Amino acid sequence: MTSQSTDTSGTPVEPAPRRAPATVGHGEERENGRSPRGLLIRLFLYLIGGHVFAGFLYLLFAVGN
Repeated sequence: MTSQSTDTSGTPVEPAPRRAPATVGHGEERENGRSPRGLLIRLFLYLIGGHVFAGFLYLLFAVGN
């Protein structure tokens, strides 16, 4: 005998289908909640590049005075 859930009126209710595991594609995150490695590397490079660019602008203003 199988156990089935019933709603309040006594009608058998089928269990909800299980979600498929998340595929790592463009714009999706992994099943464990972490971002793809390429995204983290790109973020790090943009962060470093932004600071280098800001330093260059600061140097231009410092030399211009």
